[in-house]
Order: sequence, then C-alpha cells, then structure tokens
Amino acid sequence: MTQTAIPYLFMRGGTSRGPYFNRADLPEDRETLAEVLLAVVGSGHPLNIDGIGGGAAVTTKVAMLSPSDDGWADVDYFFAQVSVEDRLVDFKPTCGNILSGVGPAAVELGLVHPTGDVTDVKIHAVNTGAKVLSKVLTPGGVLTYDGDTEIAGVPGAGAAVALNFMGVVGSSTGAFLPTGNIRDTFDGIEVTCMDVAMPMVIARAADFGLTGYESVAELDANKDFLARMEAIRLQAGAAMGMGDVAKSVTPKFGLLAPARDGGTIATRYFMPWNTHPSMAVTGAQCLASCALTPGSVADGLLERPTQSPADVVLEHASGTIDVLVDYDTSDGFALNSAGLLRTARKLADGCVFVPSRIWEGH
Repeated sequence: MTQTAIPYLFMRGGTSRGPYFNRADLPEDRETLAEVLLAVVGSGHPLNIDGIGGGAAVTTKVAMLSPSDDGWADVDYFFAQVSVEDRLVDFKPTCGNILSGVGPAAVELGLVHPTGDVTDVKIHAVNTGAKVLSKVLTPGGVLTYDGDTEIAGVPGAGAAVALNFMGVVGSSTGAFLPTGNIRDTFDGIEVTCMDVAMPMVIARAADFGLTGYESVAELDANKDFLARMEAIRLQAGAAMGMGDVAKSVTPKFGLLAPARDGGTIATRYFMPWNTHPSMAVTGAQCLASCALTPGSVADGLLERPTQSPADVVLEHASGTIDVLVDYDTSDGFALNSAGLLRTARKLADGCVFVPSRIWEGH
C-alpha cells in the first residue's frame, strides 16, 4: 500500500472546521502525529491543495477524542492547530469552536451514548486541563443537527450546543494575570495580559490609531499595525512566562473599543498573525473577563454590569457573541464559569489518506 487510511469525521464546530479523530486511530508519538496531521491538512500550500484544509487558520484545526481517565469527564479532547503554509503543528492551545463539535462527535464515534432528549457530555480539554460541560440535543435518543439556533459567521441555523466552561482561569500559564500586573506597557502601548480559557494580550484599538470597527480585510492589509502587534505579542509572551512565542499561536491578541451596535463592547481577535473572521469561543471568554475586570484596559470603554451572572455581548467582525459570565468581585475579579451557545454539523465521514511513508498505520 502506498497510502494509510485513517477513519475520521469532518465537522464544523462553531465557526471553525476540521477533522475529528478517535485518538486510538492515530500515531502515539507526537513527532509522527505532527507529520500525519500536516499531511491530512495539506499544510505548506496556501490552498492546502494536497489535503483537506481550507486555506485558513479556522479550517486547519484538528480534534482528537478518546475515553477520559479523568474521574469527572466522559471524553478527552486533544486539539492541534495546524498552520496553513508553514508546516507547523501547535499542540499548546485549545479551540472552543472546534470543541462545539466534540459532544456530537463523541456520540457519532460511540464514545458517549445518548441519555434522553438532551445528552450531557463532560469534556476534559487535554491541552489546557479545562473542564467543559456540553449539552447536546438528542431528541428521542437520536443525535440531531437540526434546530433554530443561529450564530454569527455561519449561514443558516442548527441545533444548539450549550457549553459551560469551568476551571479555565490560568489554564495555560497558571495565573489569571500571568505578568502579575493588571496592565503592562510594551513599545508604548498599554495592554492587559490575561489567561482565561486562552492566554491573551489585550489592548485598546485607539492606542494603535484604529477605531476597532475595521473589517477583517482592512486589518489584514494594515501591515504596519500587524508588525507592531506582533512585536508587542512577543514581548508580552515572554513576560507571561511563555518563553519565545514566535512560532506559537499563543498568546492571542485582542483589541477593544466602545460598542456601537448595542453590545457590551466591540472586539477584534487575532489568530495571531491574521484577523479572526468572527470570534473564538476561548477568546470570547478572556475578552469578556477583561471587560468585567476593574483596572484593565477596558476601563472607560463600557458600563460594567453590576450583578453576576452577566451577559456580556461582544461585537466582532461578523456580528456578536454572548458570553454568560458567572463571577465574584468580593476579592478582585474571580471567574466561576462562562457559558456560550454554539452549533455544529457533521459534513462528511469515512477515511482520510496519508502517504504510508509518513505512517504505516497499524
């Protein structure tokens, strides 16, 4: 045989898309696993022409599922971000949009069995240690993708997938404020470095001479801004204890501005070398937490809610996303949990093929 067949599901999760695998069907060692995932996606070409990637960071994501050894969880979710062109695989971050498909995928793969009209799937995010309760619609014990829930960045409507994130503070760095400061200054720009579900460097758009309402195309074309942002991100990553992050997709970068369309605050999110077309689920939790935290760079950009839980509506490049934040302010800001509604859909299943010289299979 010149190719190795690997069973997979091809799914959209939230505003991202990619293959979902049973971890047992993939190589054990990380080096071979990375080579297999590069081949699956077709990394190294802007269109991923020799793989199933879609030529964008939101379509070159991979989910790997397995039964969990965690006493709380049903399923382990191991995530990989594969680069479009640079032939890099980053196992450090997680992805909340792809996580939206983990519950349905776990049912599809037989890792979880429906328990009624709504099936709870307890997910352990291996990359960060986060625990997420996913509520999947299974009317009459049958998984469905049909529904009336709409999310910005995805056409049409589908079955709601409710996600409740727990234990996400300091998930990557071990601290809510990894630098120990509510604000830091790099290259003359004030930022808040925060780790809630995703480590982020967050700044005010106005400090870069931006409105914060620019389109994705406008931001991606602004090479001077992107260069300034990356220089700050590298310094902040080191200050956050993350070392040299030049080849890592974390920490991510975010911009804040006053809301203009009825939301709580306007945001733009970066992946990090280009602009996210909508909003990452993990990034939404971090940006919402920053918005609620007194003393952060969000000060003066919004009227903060006074009661918990708070519904924080983030305006982003494609619309809005709601984050229901349960928090405590008795001693600073403490996040208890964050909840979001997403949708997911199975697009295809079968086998994806990689050259046998990369992996002979088993």
